[in-house]
Amino acid sequence: MGPTRGAATVALAAFALAGVIFSAVSTYDYAAFLDRQVHAITCSFVPGIGAPDTTGSSGCHAVLMSPYSAVLRTWTWGGIPIALPALAVFVYLLFRAADLFLRRLAGDVNETRFTVAATLLPVVVSVVYFLVSILRVGAVCKLCVGTYVAAIGAFVAAIVAYRQAARGTGPRPVPWGKYAAYFLEGVAFVFVPALLYVALKPAYADTVVRCGELLHPEDRYGVRVKLTGPPGGVPAIEVLDPLCPACKGFSERLSASGLGGRLSRELVLFPLDKECNWMVSESLHPGACAVSEAVLCGGVQADRVLEWAFGHQAELRELGKDPDRLYARIRQQFPQLADCLGRPSVKSRLNRSLRWAVANSLPVVTPQLFVRGQKVCDEDTDLGLEYVLSRMLAAQQPGGPGRAAR
Repeated sequence: MGPTRGAATVALAAFALAGVIFSAVSTYDYAAFLDRQVHAITCSFVPGIGAPDTTGSSGCHAVLMSPYSAVLRTWTWGGIPIALPALAVFVYLLFRAADLFLRRLAGDVNETRFTVAATLLPVVVSVVYFLVSILRVGAVCKLCVGTYVAAIGAFVAAIVAYRQAARGTGPRPVPWGKYAAYFLEGVAFVFVPALLYVALKPAYADTVVRCGELLHPEDRYGVRVKLTGPPGGVPAIEVLDPLCPACKGFSERLSASGLGGRLSRELVLFPLDKECNWMVSESLHPGACAVSEAVLCGGVQADRVLEWAFGHQAELRELGKDPDRLYARIRQQFPQLADCLGRPSVKSRLNRSLRWAVANSLPVVTPQLFVRGQKVCDEDTDLGLEYVLSRMLAAQQPGGPGRAAR
């Protein structure tokens, strides 16, 4: 094995090791949330450098809490993080690089050809997830970028090793049997850690799902807003603030899960804005009261108004510091709501919405979801949403027929 071929193999090992580090940190951060608590997460191009994200405002947090950070979410609580098979694949590539180097196989065209094929997988997945981050999540995770670079670097190093091995050699038969054995070896590298992860991660007790129920689910004063849903769907009540980032993320997770389509949802506005909410001393989301009025005024267009608010949260919160500018912005977007916004009638309805929350002893937090009057635990509105909600939808209606109509 010549020095140039050895250098390509060493480069492959270095990029594979970098991928191991980035994906291991991502896996650790994801697994930390499985105790159903809030944790700081790493968000740096160099793990260990820079302060951890404790506010949930980083791109890494947005990606981690997105519907695309894990698979098999309805099968096991929290699902299996995508970072875990990525970790296993990079460990396998590191193993392949060490095997090539120690057994002096870097000059074997068949060995290096398979290595190129093996490194192509993380490149394809990296491209797909980069597009998902940009087009669907709207945020980029620094740890993920490190993983993408490691995948591309390993692929390039493998190609260099293959081209050097193929130089000056004639056609050689493809050892399909050996390739099949290598492929099964790679599958084992991924499958075994996934099984261990599922077996060793914290168990989810069914009793945890019982987080209370609505004391007075009836809507005597017409404060709830009917959202688009299937006729005859499972009745659900969603309590949210239209300018709350967590509410936007929850809505996206619910939509991506496919379970939202089985719910007949009604919306209760709970703006965390002191302009109308006497339960908060500081406005967590300035302008949420005005935007909540717009949702109430929207009527059959409430879904459209809410979707627009979610898509422009940062702008609307900034405008919320000057109510007149915010109202003007809403009227510009929805001129048909001009005669309703700011009127005593809609302000009174929003006030009754807040009093409905008080009557049901709801905590001052958003989002909250009640299915057939039963609350989805606040800790399960992120990583555990699909697992918990799928079981609540499959369960018998609590208290027997007629409870939902109480």
